[in-house]
Amino acid sequence: MQKGQASKTALRVAIRRAAHQLMEEPRILDDPIAVPLIGSAHPRDMERAMHKVARDFRAFMAARSRYVEDRLAEAVAGGVTQYVILGAGLDTFAYRNPFPALRVFEVDFPATQEWKRGLLRDARIPLPGNLTFLPLDLEHQALAAGLAESGFDRTHPAFFGWLGVVPYLTLEAFRAAVADIAGLPAGTGLGFDYALDPATLGRNGRIAFKALAWRVEAAGEPFRLFFTPEALAGELTRAGFGRLEQVDSDQLNERYFKNRADGLKLSDVKLSMLATAWV
Repeated sequence: MQKGQASKTALRVAIRRAAHQLMEEPRILDDPIAVPLIGSAHPRDMERAMHKVARDFRAFMAARSRYVEDRLAEAVAGGVTQYVILGAGLDTFAYRNPFPALRVFEVDFPATQEWKRGLLRDARIPLPGNLTFLPLDLEHQALAAGLAESGFDRTHPAFFGWLGVVPYLTLEAFRAAVADIAGLPAGTGLGFDYALDPATLGRNGRIAFKALAWRVEAAGEPFRLFFTPEALAGELTRAGFGRLEQVDSDQLNERYFKNRADGLKLSDVKLSMLATAWV
């Protein structure tokens, strides 16, 4: 991420989520905000995202958001009333939030938030009253301190969504953030995705990883952090989390893509996993 510039990868992710709304039925993630937010400013990018060869990316972007929002719903059912979206980018949850009592905090770089607010204005999407924008760089600022200044109540549990961020962090920044979250009251949860260590990938996985890594580095946002499932479990346990779920593409296919008439599913090239940790 280049200082002072909005995230380019956030736009690519949002375009793929929007394309999923137009291309697949039933939708894995039903998001009526995704297409209006993108608008008509990126016709070539949208056309590419709707191509059949881009189907796996569309499926994964939709599935990972659905997974985290399902875990959030579990947290809300358990009494959680605060949701923090780390590296929010162009995430749309706050603008279709089905939980009236849930406060939402969007955390991201100031430039990305300014850009997003411009897109929201252009699309005439109103800002909900229960949304707070928190400009913060996890590499250089403490999450706990930023939340304290934003009106977040650290005496109550919260749920954190953290999609498309961890691979771009340093290990130090990752550890600092998970330690701050693990220090919150019981019932707090964290749902996120992470990149698998390239050394553990098969031949097709290494080829796909190299191509993807080249693209994000060219966008100024290189991959920096990878885990094996065992290493990640160790990190979260040491931070203070007591319960952990990790799911791979096979499990996501079973959960969200089973018996689809269109055959939509995640591919066998497994570059990442999803995880939820609970305090």
